[in-house]
Amino acid sequence: MHNKLLCCLTLGVSIFLGSACGIIDMVYLPPAEDTAQEIFEAANDAMSEKNYVRAVELYNKLRDSYPFSPYALEAELSLADAYFLDEDYILAAETYKDFESLHPRHEAIPYVLYQTGMSLMKQFHSVDKATTELQEAYDLFNRLHQSYPDSQYASSSGEHMATCRKLMAEHELYVADVFWHMKKYGPAWRRYDYVVETFKEVPEVAEHAKEKGLAAYHYYREEQSVETRQKRQGSWKQWFNWL
Repeated sequence: MHNKLLCCLTLGVSIFLGSACGIIDMVYLPPAEDTAQEIFEAANDAMSEKNYVRAVELYNKLRDSYPFSPYALEAELSLADAYFLDEDYILAAETYKDFESLHPRHEAIPYVLYQTGMSLMKQFHSVDKATTELQEAYDLFNRLHQSYPDSQYASSSGEHMATCRKLMAEHELYVADVFWHMKKYGPAWRRYDYVVETFKEVPEVAEHAKEKGLAAYHYYREEQSVETRQKRQGSWKQWFNWL
């Protein structure tokens, strides 16, 4: 009887201690880390739900926590896509560029070049802004067109090259028009002439620039004639005053 009681007490203490340890583990020990696959799947689910902010957070977590995971490389590209779909085109362009720099021979490079160009082109919002990103986008589309002519993105890249050139031409025309409205006909004429010579493949802009350029040149020559006449008259007045 005594031995049975002792066994029961021992068993009870063991069960209690085991339960207590489990409770302590639950309270004090950190939760188990999600696996790379779990994070990747959660990020993809967020993309499907168009929760791009959450997707960016998860893809970044995967890259930082599991840089050597087989999911890491795909996460890098998906991160750029998440930025793009969230219309954060600056970060999208940077992330696509990083991917190309790290994986220059990856099979997705034609897509990466295309998306980088699109990200840069979409940063141009107004004709009065600089066209640096447009020129870079044009160069990328041209590179894609030349280096990967059989790519599914090649034909579209040609269309976007034309769009970039049209937007750049409209920007230069805008600058010329600013000079025109300021009645600075010399700089306006030179800018219109630059548009005509540089953007011949954008006829609607080039033709308008040609017409305005002729008018600007006419006014510019008139200004020069007036200035020349005033200088001569001033010289004659000075001569008579000297006499």
